[in-house]
Amino acid sequence: MADTKDLLKSCEEKMEKTTLFLDESLGRIRAGRANLHILDDVKVESYGTVVPLNQVANVQIQDARTISIRPWDKKAIRDIEKGIMAANVGITPENNGEIIRLNLPQPTEERRRELTKQCNAEGEKSKVQVRNIRRDGIERLKKMIKEGLSEDLEKDAEAELQKIHDKFIKKVDTLIAAKNEEIMTI
Repeated sequence: MADTKDLLKSCEEKMEKTTLFLDESLGRIRAGRANLHILDDVKVESYGTVVPLNQVANVQIQDARTISIRPWDKKAIRDIEKGIMAANVGITPENNGEIIRLNLPQPTEERRRELTKQCNAEGEKSKVQVRNIRRDGIERLKKMIKEGLSEDLEKDAEAELQKIHDKFIKKVDTLIAAKNEEIMTI
């Protein structure tokens, strides 16, 4: 019985990690609103080493469509701009000598539809991953029968695994629906 509980817990943890990864991935999709996660991949060369942007500057959301970046060393402004351009964020930085501003344009209807398709594709990948975790769990339960687990316990564990699966599929759907609504809101 302890083996099935461990198996179910392991599967649930893997499914949780999958949904957390999806949440992070969706956070990086630019929905027309200022979001600091779009700068997560920006690396800046500073004193001979490449470091994340947040280690060389203070990054803040100024308003709904503007991100401001205030470097701690004003000499690093050019390097920060190069890092933003190299990360292919899709926004051209503007600077006034002290602060770099990223103004996010209002996405067009067509662009918003493309972003929702991208979100749906990310969601589908996560659903496939959750289904694969369930399938692997069921296969391990079948092997446990050969090792002496009773069929009744296996069926109960399989039903519980299905409930866990359904919970995480619903969670993925909720994340996708929330992101799509954010994208489609003007």
